[in-house]
Amino acid sequence: MQAVYPADAGTIGISNNKVQRLSFFVFTLFFIFGSITSLNDVLIPKLKSLFSLSYTEAMLVQSSFFMAYFIASIPAGVLISRIGYMRAAVVGLLTMAAGSLLFIPATNAGLFAAFLGALFILATGVTVIQVVTNPLISLLGPARTAHSRVTFGHGWNALGTTIAPFLGAILILGSLNAVDPSTLAPEALKAFLVEEAEVISNTYAGIAAALFVVAGIVWVQRKQIPACSNPKPSNPLAALNLLKRPRFAFGAACLFFYVGAEVAIGSLLTNFLMLDSTFGFDAEMAGKHVAYYWGGAMVGRFIGTVLLRRFAPGLLLAAAASVVILLIVIAATLTGLIAGRAILAVGLFNSIMFPTIFALASEGLGTRAAEGSGLICCAIVGGAVVPPLTGFAADMSTLAFALMVPAACYAAIALYGLYTRRSEASTSQVHH
Repeated sequence: MQAVYPADAGTIGISNNKVQRLSFFVFTLFFIFGSITSLNDVLIPKLKSLFSLSYTEAMLVQSSFFMAYFIASIPAGVLISRIGYMRAAVVGLLTMAAGSLLFIPATNAGLFAAFLGALFILATGVTVIQVVTNPLISLLGPARTAHSRVTFGHGWNALGTTIAPFLGAILILGSLNAVDPSTLAPEALKAFLVEEAEVISNTYAGIAAALFVVAGIVWVQRKQIPACSNPKPSNPLAALNLLKRPRFAFGAACLFFYVGAEVAIGSLLTNFLMLDSTFGFDAEMAGKHVAYYWGGAMVGRFIGTVLLRRFAPGLLLAAAASVVILLIVIAATLTGLIAGRAILAVGLFNSIMFPTIFALASEGLGTRAAEGSGLICCAIVGGAVVPPLTGFAADMSTLAFALMVPAACYAAIALYGLYTRRSEASTSQVHH
């Protein structure tokens, strides 16, 4: 009989073949939730145009999406403890499919609020998948390489965020180039809005179909994870005492800042690249270039997988955040190709931040990994808070000035990287 090891020993005690198969499924889940999340970046300019929204109002798309993380993350951790990682993944996929299908009645209603509701349900499913994947990929291998493995998983997430905006720009944004809604008569405008809303609902209906298929495949594999690897049920509020650990609490705060900053930049990127002072692109071409932002994150994460095996994670995090601040300052103060390329290059240095912050904050949690994952994923609500603040700054001033909001977030992240590095150095001196 094959030995089964406890989860906190860095393995779930299954054969290498099963580990490889499960890793493939987990990487697929990373790809899926990355794809769907990044579609918001092309959905925002579409809805902004259809409903004549201000930047602040358009950013409510991200608020509705990322608020789900704050509400559903801890319940997702409890769900995993009740039914296990794989079954919880199926629940998450089916919830995502349901949210995608809700775009159909939202289209029929023709109300911006209805789209926000559909996005919230969709994001609730994404939240469950996120809470499942991060601790699960950490369990599929030795603890000493968890940083690298989580980063590699997020590389697949970044692959999804790279492909989805490019395809989404073609499917969702293309028609905005051909028609200027402000030039249409009332009846023609109404017909145009209905037709354009159907473009959105048809896209998400296709996504729902794909999610149902993946849910079926994961359901077939649901018994591959040993029951002993599932976290034990606990009081949902018990996870809050993890905030007494400074490293965890500071990490959760930085995850809030990181997601908020990353989402804010991605959300405004299409409009920023359409400015005459940068690239002056039309909507579809600007939307396609969002893929370079996320593509940089993808490349950086695969590079980061190697670098994190050779250099201190905290030091790399501080260096990456510092470079991003410099790039934002360049994009905000200069014009033309330099400004446009600088803001796109932010994605490359964003690459290691989420997985590194997550892994640094979660070190030493052991059997409380799922609790910690659920709680720290609440911090992803930063994507609901920072983008509207950035949008408000853009409405009050300019898009370039608004970039200072995410720049401040990256400053906090750089400090966290230095904090964890000093913490590791202090611990090393004590042990010696």
